[in-house]
Order: sequence, then structure tokens, then C-alpha cells
Amino acid sequence: MNIIMASPLNIKEKIMESSYLFKSIRIGSMEVKNRFLVPAMGTEVGNPDGSVSDAMIEYYRQRAEGGYGLIVCEIMAVDPLGKANPNEPGLWDDSLIPGLKRLTDEVHKYGAKIFVQLHHAGRQTGSMLIGSQPMAPSSIMSASLNETPREFTTEEVWDLVEKHGNAARRAKNAGFDGVEIHCGHGYLISEFMSSYANKRIDEFGGDITSRMKFPVEIINNIRKKCGADFPIMAKMSAEERVYGGMTANESAVMAKLMEEAGLGAICVSTGIGGTPDSCRWVVAPAAAKPGYNLEACKRIKEAVKIPVAVCGRIVDPAFAETILADGKADMIALGRASLADPEFPNKVAAGALDEICPCISCVQGCVGFELGRVSCLVNPFLGVENSLKIIPTETPKKIMIAGAGPAGLESAWLLAKKGHKVTVFETDEHIGGQFRVAAYPPCKQDISRFNKFLAKMCRKYKVDIRLNNEVDEKLVEKEKPDVVILATGSESVKLDIKGMNNSKLLRANDVLLGKVTFGMKTLVVGGGMVGAETADFLGELGRDVTIIDMLPKIAMDVQDFTRRFMFERYENYGVKTITEAKVKEFFEDGITYEKNGQEFSLRGFDSVVCALGVTSYNPLEEKLKGKIPELYVVGDANKVGNAVHALSAAAELAVRI
Repeated sequence: MNIIMASPLNIKEKIMESSYLFKSIRIGSMEVKNRFLVPAMGTEVGNPDGSVSDAMIEYYRQRAEGGYGLIVCEIMAVDPLGKANPNEPGLWDDSLIPGLKRLTDEVHKYGAKIFVQLHHAGRQTGSMLIGSQPMAPSSIMSASLNETPREFTTEEVWDLVEKHGNAARRAKNAGFDGVEIHCGHGYLISEFMSSYANKRIDEFGGDITSRMKFPVEIINNIRKKCGADFPIMAKMSAEERVYGGMTANESAVMAKLMEEAGLGAICVSTGIGGTPDSCRWVVAPAAAKPGYNLEACKRIKEAVKIPVAVCGRIVDPAFAETILADGKADMIALGRASLADPEFPNKVAAGALDEICPCISCVQGCVGFELGRVSCLVNPFLGVENSLKIIPTETPKKIMIAGAGPAGLESAWLLAKKGHKVTVFETDEHIGGQFRVAAYPPCKQDISRFNKFLAKMCRKYKVDIRLNNEVDEKLVEKEKPDVVILATGSESVKLDIKGMNNSKLLRANDVLLGKVTFGMKTLVVGGGMVGAETADFLGELGRDVTIIDMLPKIAMDVQDFTRRFMFERYENYGVKTITEAKVKEFFEDGITYEKNGQEFSLRGFDSVVCALGVTSYNPLEEKLKGKIPELYVVGDANKVGNAVHALSAAAELAVRI
């Protein structure tokens, strides 16, 4: 039997020949041009008064121009007392309609449809934000907010039904093509739907039918105020992933009840916000398998006849195509993938799959809001699309970049795109810098996709990359650049600890890159991100691992969602942890350390791995000052920190030069 492997070209052709991703679909009487959906995601770029900002309009405009068929605009509060975020836009007053009309007009220019997500936070807000006690179906506090809400009266519940209907009417008048009611993530409507949060004994509590009365009446009210042809979607947490919470089977019944009331489509999500263990599934990190909501989606799709969209780490077009072809969903909600690359659909249509900037599921910028708003490690333009733009230069410069790590390469291809002549010099035989190392620990493989993307964009814009080339004063003098950018990264920190210079000690990066041999019983000294991921890596390889750190917790610089999955793997591997311990001396087979004023010996290891942090590596700045027209330092070479900040700084620098 002959086996013919599909080439990348074959895959591109199959996607483009398909009748799925680019096939139109109807939601009620409305036709959507393709199956690409941008789900509702908070941006924090709106105005504090609830109005739409120019930044928000540009954010959605770019995704419409990028080819997405349906965009669901971020949460918009039906009542100012239901806001979850300070800059959450609103639909509670007619005065907000003109700004929203500017938004919908921009989106419609590109043939996209746009819905708005009607939202009330319920117990997922606080008095510091809304100025009064939060309210909820029952007086049960959110797990993440130390504040007990007041229970809505029956009359107030009916008033909320009206507020949702009035908000939908305003949305229609503002030009939205439909609305999505937020029935997920532990917000108000889902609180009514779930016996986990709803302990009421009036007409809005009890069995499934009674708990569903609130969303059903909202749908009825929207129908009454907006007409039968105005499409209504629902975002559902099909599985709440808490004890006593909604399951896929129960959600299937609820979906059917909403369909009977006039619901036009469903987007299947999972988890509850504000509940630490469940919340990690709402926007899951790389540890969650791609398409982790598919089984729940399948259950709901079996129960209803209306279109069903699915979200959950679907970042690959071939995977998305297969989901549709197999009938597991009708639309693909590309949440974080649309943040990483607003042109995803257009690039798929053009067959430029290797030019899609990939979401790496790091949940740093999009969840952690590292920059105070929505941001993205791999897309530094996210959230600042209207102010940070790559404009072709009128004065091309010769630019020399030292270092082919993420900050150096990001600067390089953006500068080359502007029209500058860019050369990157790298001392190593590989590009990627610390990001090359970062792709090796468990569940971090998608980082290599971003490295590949950077390499592709550098080739596309003709960046000259010279490996095994170290930059020094003589090389700079020879090249005679107009601009030098130092992106030389970081180096291992040198601490004054006895025995630390022992050549038998291993370095974390060498372990991850396979440059050294390590034994079965290994001690990792240092519990920051690098050390924690090295322990994870060794545990996966079946090693007996102990990790020690001076801080109260291991991996305190790792995003919480990611850390929770990592600790589950630690438990599975049997990784042992020692915290609040100060290393006093290194030996070939272990250490001595101090904890609680006492000294302990930790010996008998086959390997000892040092992961005690890094410091900026920048040997050239002082030497080059005053010798060239423009000199800049970017990334870890400037200041060791989060990659979100490094890539953002690299993009800002490229825009400025």
C-alpha cells in the first residue's frame, strides 16, 4: 500500500476547495458570509462613561477588514450597576447610540455582520466599581470577590428582563445585526440558570424550567421590542466545571428551551469567572487541548437545530476545517486567534497559512492585562491599533540589530516592512533567543510556531540574518549603520553563593536544549518560571525531581491559570517542592540551605540544575554611545521582564524609527 503524505500546499488547496470555512451560513433570516466568528472579549479600551472610543472602533474595524464573517462586540452593560470592568461600554441609555452607530458603520463597510453581547455581571462585580452592593439571584458571594451580593426581588428580576429588551432595542437602532445574551462564565443570566448559584424559591428558581424562565423571558422581551427577524444568540458555559454546576447534558436541555423561545444561534464556552479552578477553563492556557469544548458542543448540537459555534483553543485553520467537516460545530469562534491576528480569515483565503501570527495560549496579555488593557504577546498592536501604526518611511536607514531573540526579530521585520535596510546579527547558530528555549517545556510547543512566524516575516521583508556573528565595536565600525538596536537579551545571574561556580552544576537552558546529560534524581535550584518549567520538563521525562526556592510559592511569576495546570502535572510526576529556603552552599550532589533560621542539608542527587534567574546582558551600550547616530536598547537587554512588555517595546521602537 502506498501512503501519500499531504504537503503544505495540499492542505492549503483542501481548505480553499472546502465548502465549510468559507461557506455562508444563516442565523434566522440573516446571512453570514463565512464561518469565522470573533466572539465577545473584553478590551478595556472603551471610555469610562460607557461610550465607544476611537480605539474600540479601530479594533473591530481591523477584524472586519481581516475577513471575519461575524463579530460579536464585547460585553456591554444593560445597567451601569451591572458593569464588570471600569471601561465596559454600555447600552443603558439612548445617548450611547450615536457612538455605537459609528462602530457598526465601520464594520459593515467590509461585509461583516456585528452583534453586541448584552451583559450584566451579577455577583461578578464589586461596590468599589459600581458604587453600591452587587446584586445576584441569591446572596452567594463570588469566589474571587469578598463581598456578599443582595438578592434581587422578583420585581427587580422582571425589571432586568425589561432592561435587556431595551438594550437590544438600542443595539438595533445603533445598526447592530443582532444581539448575544451572555449566559455563561458565571455572570447574571448564567447565575439564574445554574443551581450552583440560584437558590431562589420564587418563579425564577427551582427546577430547570423555572431557572430558565429568566433567559427565556429576556428572549421573549427582545422579540417583542425588536421583532421576530432580529437575530438573538446566546453564549453558554455548557460545563461550569464546579461541583453542582451545569453539565453538558443539562445545558442541552437549556439550549432547547431557548431555541423554542426564538433563539437563533449558540456559542459554546465553558467555566465560571471568579472561581479560580473553573475560571482557568474560560480562557484556557496551552495546557488545555485544542478544541477542549468540542464534546460539550456536540451534545448541544444534537439537541438543537439552530447553528452552534464552538470556542476553545482553536487556532489552526486545518483543525477548524475538520471540525466543520465532521459536523461537530457550524461556526468557529476564534477568540484569542483573532487577537493574535486580525487578518486570520484573509490569510487562510490567500493560502498564506505561514503568515498567520499564531496564538500561543500564554494568557498573559489577553487575561493578565499586563499593559492595563487587552494586549497580546505576539501582537503588540492589539488595543492600540489606532495609535500604533506601521507607516512606510520616507528616509530609509541602514539598521543593525544585535540579537535574534523575539524583541530583536520583532523590531527587525517591522522596520524592514517600513522600508529600512535591516541586518540582524546573532551569536548563536539559531534564532529565537530565550523563546527557543521556552518552547521545550511541556505544553509550550506553540511558542515554536511564533518563532517560525518571526522567521517567515523576516524573510518576507528581506531582513538579512547573520548567525554565528557576535556584534562588537569593530563590526559596528565596519558596517557603518545609521541605527543600532541592542537586543542582546539576558544572562544567568551571578550570585555570591559558595560552590556556585562548580563546573558540574547544570544550567536550566542547557538541560532544556539537550546540551547536557542529567541523572534520574535531580535537584532544581530556583523556582521562578525557568526553574519551574525545567522541573516540569524533567518530571515529564520520569525523573525524580525536587525544586527549591526562597519565595513562598513556586512559579510566582507564572500566570495563575498556567500555574494551576503545571501544579497538577507536578502532582502526577511526584515533583517535590521546598519554599522559603535560602541556598547557602552548592555541592556536586546537592546543597545546604537555611529555612526558618535552621540550616539543612539536601544531598544525594545525580544532577543539580541552577535556575536562579537572569539579568540584563548589555555589554555594548556604553561602548557605542556617541559613536553612531541612533542607539537603542530593547527587550531583556534593557530590562528583564515579561515578554508582553518586550514585544510591545520592540513594536513601539519600530514605529518610532
